[in-house]
Amino acid sequence: MSASGTILHADLDAFYASVEQLLNPALRGKPIAVGGGVVLAASYEAKAFGVRGGMPGRKARELCPDLIFVGGHFHEYQRLGDAAIGVLGDFTPLVERISIDEAFADVAGCTHLFGSPAEIAGTIRKRIRSELGLPISVGVARTKHLAKIASQVAKPDGLVVVDPTTELEFLHDLPVDLMWGVGPVTRQKLADIGVGTIGQLAHTPGWSLERLLGTAAGDKLAALAWNRDPRGVQTHGRAQSAGAQSALGRKSAEPSVWRPTLLHLADRVATRLRAKERSGRTITARVRFSDLRSVTRSITLDAPVSATVTLAEIAEELVRGALADHPAERTISLLAISVSGLDVRPHLQLEFDLGLADENRRPGTRRGAARWSADRAMDTIRKRFGSDAVTYGAMLGGAHSVPDAFRELAEKDLG
Repeated sequence: MSASGTILHADLDAFYASVEQLLNPALRGKPIAVGGGVVLAASYEAKAFGVRGGMPGRKARELCPDLIFVGGHFHEYQRLGDAAIGVLGDFTPLVERISIDEAFADVAGCTHLFGSPAEIAGTIRKRIRSELGLPISVGVARTKHLAKIASQVAKPDGLVVVDPTTELEFLHDLPVDLMWGVGPVTRQKLADIGVGTIGQLAHTPGWSLERLLGTAAGDKLAALAWNRDPRGVQTHGRAQSAGAQSALGRKSAEPSVWRPTLLHLADRVATRLRAKERSGRTITARVRFSDLRSVTRSITLDAPVSATVTLAEIAEELVRGALADHPAERTISLLAISVSGLDVRPHLQLEFDLGLADENRRPGTRRGAARWSADRAMDTIRKRFGSDAVTYGAMLGGAHSVPDAFRELAEKDLG
């Protein structure tokens, strides 16, 4: 925990909707929602009507008849989220990313270079607005919990700096649902005993909270209510897997239906791998059926891969195997791909083309190297002109489903 208010929490405002309005200026100032059958994200204009993430599309339209639904540009969310978090990294190496659109940063060691924490936060906001065209709210405080709350109070598009000498006065007047770990269920439980503010929670006897919420949760919330939060900003080491998944609703288990989505997922995962110069040996595919039962299949390769088509082909074989083992299943509701056993992409060990069945998948063969080179060329084009500038023909015209765990795009899977 910092002795002074040097912890920043930066949170991009209505991120997915803001990106859509950035990409299409005609949507600016209008109520929009990302998604379709379910609202995955809503602009502030839509939130003013009560539209919220997770809400059924039909209910959202009832609340806001002029609501505009957009499908989503997932590669753009990833690209712009990475760029925004990268701005924080220009000021301090102590950056802890917790989702695609938010991160903590500890600027204690760089104030002599860039000014006070408040000045650094202001500069970060200006840069993200000018360089990326996106609004971001920042909270500055002595602890991580309070910095996160301050960024919520700062929304939309604001900056709140909490003075360490008045932090409890600031904190105790706020509603309990701003606290980390207080969702709708906990909020209602607290409301049932007359606790609506953080200050009321702070003065609730510990035994009462323990009986209501359990010992661990009660103790944790009691401590946070008094701003006792010893956690520091932790930079994450590289994780050992990368994955993506898509909810399909209820789709036929025919290859013509699910293959385009599988290629789309492989493209997302492989693109992230190549961006970090990573590749992996173990490929895992998961199929969820309409009754929510899941089947997982995996294979470990002799050589690590990061080529999109190679990953898609392997995943397709795994999915076909899973479906063959469950012939009675006619519909699927989710597909997922992950790559594990990651390592920094080694120098290619060239191999002779011997006409083997897996030659396309071996990075060192002429065919395998050609796939990887083609992907790198696509990566370069996308980085310069946007993710929609070039894609695979098999993905054109296909209606790619929206990931049901929308925050999966925020994975800190590649360090």
